[in-house]
Amino acid sequence: MTARDVRLIVEHAPAWGYAVKIFATRGRRFAAPGPGASAGGSTGRSGLSHRFEALGEALASGTGVLEACAVAGEELARDGASVGEAMEGLRATTRRVRRTDPSYDAVAALLTAWSETTLGYLHQLSCEDPLTGLSSQAHLRSRLTELYRLNADVEGGAATCALVVAAMPFGDDPSEEPDDHFTRAMRLARAGELARTAFVRDETVARLGLHRVGILTRRDDRLGRRVQLLRTLLEGAEPTGFVRVWIEGLPGTDAGAGMLLDELARG
Repeated sequence: MTARDVRLIVEHAPAWGYAVKIFATRGRRFAAPGPGASAGGSTGRSGLSHRFEALGEALASGTGVLEACAVAGEELARDGASVGEAMEGLRATTRRVRRTDPSYDAVAALLTAWSETTLGYLHQLSCEDPLTGLSSQAHLRSRLTELYRLNADVEGGAATCALVVAAMPFGDDPSEEPDDHFTRAMRLARAGELARTAFVRDETVARLGLHRVGILTRRDDRLGRRVQLLRTLLEGAEPTGFVRVWIEGLPGTDAGAGMLLDELARG
């Protein structure tokens, strides 16, 4: 995770505010901080917030600090804490235990865990992937379920549609760095825009995992030409000029389609 990523997480946090509010409706467990309490809930016997007691112990022992920061970030996101509350709790805990501000690595670990947990839940609720503007995998899954339901009594069923998959090449740009989430997202957003250029009807263009875009479209005599057009557009936009684009036939059942999407997203 780079310094730019930390800055972008903080800058984008207000846009994720509604996701944090959704978390809160699920049962926020924080108590209002009292005198001497840091952000993140009521204090325990150590004088630290309950949400940061494990982190305080890790700071005191000098071991497992980054892991404790990640756990705190995940729990804070699930409880509906804002990124500001999470950072304030980290700073208050570190100052109390070590009499200094938290390190960059500690801040990065906390914010990465907070943002990934928040976005993970957001993906389950939203039809749109918030970083790329593409349809979310959950939305594509629901479209497939609808397709199977509507075509249950139609000859050929889901075979009247296909899933076109575009896979970005590996190892040729900074987006291959494990923590460079935003560069990777922008690359997929660009691929999605080109997909909408080739598929201009009511197709669903969705993000599939870290490196792939999926397009749910109808099978017709022009499908092959659209796929070739998409391949040409993507190869012109990629530094290496090599992009894999192929047509996946849909399985015979809705459950099979779900397993196919999971497999594609892991690739």
